[in-house]
Amino acid sequence: MGWVPTRRSRASTSPADSEQTLLELQDLASSAGARVVGKVLQRSYEPDPATLVGRGKAEEIRAAAHAVKADLVVFDHDLTPSQLRNLENMLGLKVIDRTQLILDIFASRARSREGQLQVELAQLNYLLPRLSGRGTLLSRLGGGIGTRGPGEQQLEYDRRRIRRRIRTLREAIEHVRSQRALHRAHRRARQYLTVALVGYTNAGKSTLFNALTSAQVTTSPRLFATLDPTVRALPLESRRPVLLSDTVGFIRKLPTHLVAAFRATLEELEDAGLLLQVTDASHPEHEQQDAAVEGLLETLGVATTPRLHVWNKIDLLEATDLKRLPQGPRDAAVSAKTGDGLRQLLQRIDEQLGDDPLVEAEFEFSPADGQRLALLYRGATVLARRYEDDRVVVRARLRESLRSRLQLVPLRAVHATT
Repeated sequence: MGWVPTRRSRASTSPADSEQTLLELQDLASSAGARVVGKVLQRSYEPDPATLVGRGKAEEIRAAAHAVKADLVVFDHDLTPSQLRNLENMLGLKVIDRTQLILDIFASRARSREGQLQVELAQLNYLLPRLSGRGTLLSRLGGGIGTRGPGEQQLEYDRRRIRRRIRTLREAIEHVRSQRALHRAHRRARQYLTVALVGYTNAGKSTLFNALTSAQVTTSPRLFATLDPTVRALPLESRRPVLLSDTVGFIRKLPTHLVAAFRATLEELEDAGLLLQVTDASHPEHEQQDAAVEGLLETLGVATTPRLHVWNKIDLLEATDLKRLPQGPRDAAVSAKTGDGLRQLLQRIDEQLGDDPLVEAEFEFSPADGQRLALLYRGATVLARRYEDDRVVVRARLRESLRSRLQLVPLRAVHATT
């Protein structure tokens, strides 16, 4: 069970926005396995330094929580170590904040070794400044919401050992980054173009990924159902080699250290030639969600990457709402669930990736050109080959981008019929 209070400033947030944020926190708690039995919305201009919500409101929360026999209180605001300690003492219940709740969800969803490393690093960075005076917290770790991840043994170590573990994790993640860099270099060498799905959590990215690639990535209405990245071939009419990457969903107020920990995974976005920004067009807060996605893309340094906006879940819209969706060349309205609009989306992707026509070209290679000759064989269709003295002359059909990348002047090049 959980009791979910939140605090928002009157100066910056409307009542409707506060309610939506509270509903999102409720969804997060449910995704973590809690049963929400009550919620409180606290409005104040400044947070109370001791308890965030003030002593009077804390007493109100305590009475209400005990009345419904709640055993957990979740705050939609990052709590300082002293606030966390004071609130637990006043409420007589376990208290966690939004960041710890998100970390808990990530810990329960990470399946790959890479994902587990990244989540553990984020958890330890979160817990390190909260070790002082948290003996009761450490003794409770090991099961339930807000306790998944590194485990009781790691968290009972002193700061020195935790810092040592953080260094080890960072080294392991750096190794992951280097491996991913090699994979991306291999894709570039084989002339693969990369398209990446981005968007708010639960916008339908994984469902769209499956619909476009015939993959079987796990889908769920729960928040953060996808944590580990997946890459599959994307079939286009142009037949150019394109890979589609599914990434972790974004959310408002995503902890900065969590973004930093997952940078190795999110670096996939840096290599993408096109981003598909997926929006749940049926969600009443989709504009605010898109703003949060935009902010995170700027943080990651990929806000200038060419983008195609995919308005998903149109099967849930009324006809009048559907007509209001943008209709520009960089917009596509689809339903990943029913398949509506997917053919047009694939055409838009082809268009946005740019013109890369097939050409027939003839190349001369010397014995020292083995690497470029191998690149030609991997990315082109070889039509003919002959030997002249110490050279080999190869005629092939290939993409213009590959012909340019070979950095050789062909003896002859003409556009081919496709």
